[in-house]
Amino acid sequence: MVSLARKNLLKDLPRFLVAQAGIMFAVSLVTIQTGILKGFTRSTTLLIDNSAADIWVASENIVNFELTEPFPYVQVQRAQSIEGVARAEALIMGSGRWYADGNLTTLRVFGFAPNGQLFRPGEVSDTTLKALSAPYSALIDRTNMRSFRIDGVGDTARIRQLPVMVVGLTRDTQSLVSSKFVFTSLLNANAYISSGFSAGLTCQLGNGDITCVNAYQRDPDAASAEVGDPEPLSSDSPVTYILIKAEPGENLQILKQRIESSLSGTKAFTKDELINITQSYWQNRTGIGFILGLGAIVGVIVGMVVVAQILHTSVSENLRQFGTLKAMGASDWDIYSVILEQSLWMAVLGYVPGLLLCWGIGTWTAATQGIVVLITPLSAFGVFGITVVMCVGAAVFAIQKVTRVDPGIVFKA
Repeated sequence: MVSLARKNLLKDLPRFLVAQAGIMFAVSLVTIQTGILKGFTRSTTLLIDNSAADIWVASENIVNFELTEPFPYVQVQRAQSIEGVARAEALIMGSGRWYADGNLTTLRVFGFAPNGQLFRPGEVSDTTLKALSAPYSALIDRTNMRSFRIDGVGDTARIRQLPVMVVGLTRDTQSLVSSKFVFTSLLNANAYISSGFSAGLTCQLGNGDITCVNAYQRDPDAASAEVGDPEPLSSDSPVTYILIKAEPGENLQILKQRIESSLSGTKAFTKDELINITQSYWQNRTGIGFILGLGAIVGVIVGMVVVAQILHTSVSENLRQFGTLKAMGASDWDIYSVILEQSLWMAVLGYVPGLLLCWGIGTWTAATQGIVVLITPLSAFGVFGITVVMCVGAAVFAIQKVTRVDPGIVFKA
């Protein structure tokens, strides 16, 4: 029976290739849509996942990782004195505008302690982190270089009315749904976020001096001004998160309650809890998850239609063969197995090249566009299961025609 299944499958090679193309399309659509959904949700929490903090302390009004309210820096100092807290570090988040070569790009600034232990933006060396201690220095993700009009380390631009020098590049830090990320020290971030806007102001770094000139003034010398180093954070300076490292053996749930009772207006989360809150927000409270899921369903439907059409035509053209088998005493299951065998071969031969195609596309998009098509062993196995069900389901429709085959068809003219 296996040889008959293969013979029927390869009898009409052009039709077989069309069928495999349809299955490849379905596999690719399902894999890419689910991969983008997984990569998109993972990208929203990369910074949390890479952190060494046990607990994240945020405002009680938090919605997700990037949608929350700040609280005064004094809360960080108070957190350090709470029983069970081994280390407390601040994280500042804020928005801004990046000006380079006459182009404007929205950004999100992340300020952290370069010499700290609980926050690290992606894959960066200790030397690069130390460079952030310099005034008005920053790191950007390498996938954002084109958007920021940056050729490499050492290039300068402007954030609002203050200068910025790129001292390093990160990897795997950018969220797909956010403005471009910029990482810098707490002092620099506080200066960038609190500075005002000035459309005609141009700032430059040179020989250790920072000079800003208003392009709209007739007398540039009169409008020139030296920008001093960023000021230290005061007790009422706004911070967005407190990153907590617990003492060894400390119960995190009990420590969370202790922190919330000691720091008014705050809410504490473990790393996994904050990841789940953020990912659930983007999957369930926005239309992104629905749209990507709908695309995957469309891919399955298209694949089933193509396979069902091919198998139905194949059965129709080979009714005499099936009638002969029945006249020779073959059971219904023997005949059904031929069609099921064809559908399984079609599933495997369409799945493998489709998955390889998606893997290649995912590698290219991650390297050039910063868009991750996340294909895990579990998701790949799941797509294979969907492909098999799709092809076997299509075979069921073809089997309905065989059940009505009369063995007497062999003797008809």
